[in-house]
Amino acid sequence: MQQTNELYRTTKGTSWQCDLTNRIHLQFGEMEVAFKMRDFSAFRRKIQAVDIQERLYDLSDEGDFEVIEAPQQGLSLQLTLCDLIQLRDLLNGTKFALQLNSLLHEALGEVSLV
Repeated sequence: MQQTNELYRTTKGTSWQCDLTNRIHLQFGEMEVAFKMRDFSAFRRKIQAVDIQERLYDLSDEGDFEVIEAPQQGLSLQLTLCDLIQLRDLLNGTKFALQLNSLLHEALGEVSLV
């Protein structure tokens, strides 16, 4: 029986869900981390909250990077603007896949794992 399900893949990373632990795993560059669903949603909201347009017009040295932390996972990332956009894509694709899986389980009359 398969224990992991790939959710979304980009050129920079991939995400999958473990059926045994019901955790979302992200691999992005050198980072690999597992999130409980609640923590995944909080981390995604944190990434979504970064104003990309503001960062584009920020000419200071501090505008080149964004520090993102997820204390529950012991994670602290210093991301460039390009990395931030690519991570956002991975997280949004993962969320979409989770919602789609949930809708399919619901439509088929199965109990949702999400």
